Amino acid sequence: MATVALVGTLDTKSSEYRFVAERLRDLGVEVIMIDCGVLGEPGFVPQIDRYHVARVAGEDLDRLAAAGDRGAAVQAMSRGAAGVVEQLYGEGRLHGAMALGGTGGTSLAAAAFRPLPLGVPKLIVSTAAAGDNQPYVGETDLILAPSVVDVAGLNRISTRILANAAAAMAGMVTAAPIQPRDDERPLVAASMFGVTTPCVTRAREQLEALGYEVLVFHMTGAGGRTLESLVSNGMLAGVLDVTTTELADHLVGGIFDAGPDRLCAAARTGTPAVVSLGALDMVNFGPPETVPERFASRLTYRHNATTTLMRTTPAECRELGTQLAAKVSKSVGPAAVFLPLNGISAIAVKDGAFYDPDADVALFDAVRAGLRDSGVELIELNSDINAVEFADAMVQRLHAAISSATRL
Repeated sequence: MATVALVGTLDTKSSEYRFVAERLRDLGVEVIMIDCGVLGEPGFVPQIDRYHVARVAGEDLDRLAAAGDRGAAVQAMSRGAAGVVEQLYGEGRLHGAMALGGTGGTSLAAAAFRPLPLGVPKLIVSTAAAGDNQPYVGETDLILAPSVVDVAGLNRISTRILANAAAAMAGMVTAAPIQPRDDERPLVAASMFGVTTPCVTRAREQLEALGYEVLVFHMTGAGGRTLESLVSNGMLAGVLDVTTTELADHLVGGIFDAGPDRLCAAARTGTPAVVSLGALDMVNFGPPETVPERFASRLTYRHNATTTLMRTTPAECRELGTQLAAKVSKSVGPAAVFLPLNGISAIAVKDGAFYDPDADVALFDAVRAGLRDSGVELIELNSDINAVEFADAMVQRLHAAISSATRL
């Protein structure tokens, strides 16, 4: 029988967890309740009690309770819950994990759930689901479902939300598993944005025709971090890094910042990589009113209702080219950089909204200078990034690099 671990604090959320446990059992799912409460008494007896969770964390529950430090208690019980969940999964006793709570409960459960492998259902009904979810989700497939009302008692709204969440979890853990493919095609990652979609679509089709399975990531901060994580974990045969726009958000302060390690994993691990400058002509913000006042005089473009693009300046492009070249030049494996001389995005081409030859020259010259003595191959094409010939050239170069690395 499919089993779900419920992770939460039964000193404050016992009625809610009892309700969810009953719904799961009604749907044919076994439940293992893991109590992570500290300060009060549990509302019912769990399968795994708080004393055990604290011991797994290397803590004494009574000392935690006596200290009265909620933050320290949450951190300790997070470690313990993670250890318990990991053990249950390793023993084959856990098929999914679920929790309910506010920011504290969400933080605790998320820390316990994130280490579970990709594909293991992980769901938290959370008051924090409508905000910045990155600290909770990280680079995983953890699902945060909005609780709508606070997780503070049962009412006509909360019971509907919790019942739906229980049904979703039951459906995930009882659904027939996807049968793995007989063929183990090499995995390749590609980075995409709306303004580089034609390039990546063509490249994906060509790579699939060559026998690869292609994972396309949307470069919104989380996409870049996830790509880097997969490379670091050795899961990819190669990277077609068409779209490096997150570097611009990190430099200038946009909303799609993937952090300082973007573009570093392939270089560090020797994973074959073909890199371009896709969408380095832009920094990303939300609706127009969210663009910082200091950028009031800058050229912007309304990409959609929730995204405003701001054109990078020649000075910013020079720095971006320098940074990109410095990162790729550290490659210990095969690497190449492609320059699309006629446009680095769909709107940076001639007559496009972000057409700026001075900025492009600054970007290209900085890349050239940074790669001059690096040993990294530099390919310049008189086409824009979305041209068929540009996509095909990148694909052929990556295929050659992977094939060469495979023969070694």
